[in-house]
Amino acid sequence: MPDADPTPGRDLAAPGAPATPPATDPRELPSAARHRRLRAEVWIVLGLSLGQSAVYAIVRLYARLTADVPLAQQTTTLNPSLSTRPYLDLTYQLLSIGFALVPVALALYLLSDRGRRATQRIGLDAARPGRDLGVGLLLAAAVGIPGLGVYAAGRFLGITVEVQAAGLAPYWWAVPVLVLSALQNALVEEVVAVGYLVERLTQLRWGVPGILAASALLRGAYHLYQGPGMALGNVAMGLLFTWYYLRRRRVMPLVIAHTALDVVAFVGYTVLPESVLQALGVT
Repeated sequence: MPDADPTPGRDLAAPGAPATPPATDPRELPSAARHRRLRAEVWIVLGLSLGQSAVYAIVRLYARLTADVPLAQQTTTLNPSLSTRPYLDLTYQLLSIGFALVPVALALYLLSDRGRRATQRIGLDAARPGRDLGVGLLLAAAVGIPGLGVYAAGRFLGITVEVQAAGLAPYWWAVPVLVLSALQNALVEEVVAVGYLVERLTQLRWGVPGILAASALLRGAYHLYQGPGMALGNVAMGLLFTWYYLRRRRVMPLVIAHTALDVVAFVGYTVLPESVLQALGVT
């Protein structure tokens, strides 16, 4: 009978191999090391998602402001067509939506805890469907109605570009894809910029004012490509949504509100007559 190996963790199948240290749970690290790890994690998640979008938006705003054409005469198109071939365009649209959700999966994975799913932790579940739907629609109204005024004011002041909310050709699949795009935007922004970021900043012992400012300013930053006017409007939306999450710890109403706002904007732009769009000041 062979002697017992006195070295804990050594692989008995590989004599002479160095000992394998046990995996370290981040929650068991000293406080300073744990905070460094969390800060690095936050930067990585944002760098793969909305932080990257914010950097590009800042550069695009600089390009717009230094162009020969005034900002008020410029346009930006959301949900543009990606191919002149209908089914190739559909394929590109679905791939774009699917891969855009990978940072959401990453954020939820990182927020998972022992015995508690991340969806439960941030309230991205169906535990209160009726209440979440009602609150979500109220939030959508509270943001959407003033939002039209913010857009109109920005256009009047020349600090907001003309936003074309959908650039898809009128294929049979255009409306379903626009609805999926609205849901994708809502999940990315509300899970990452609110649920994930608030949870991590809370763990890093940020105060409520700092958390509100960080989440809202991030939201405004990645909308800068639409001009300073819409960025400021999104900062206000971010303050409201983050405040609600801090009080209720439920992101589902925010996803519902954001999806509703984008569905109205995207699908409305596609199906409403030109005269109605002109009256609303969106074309």
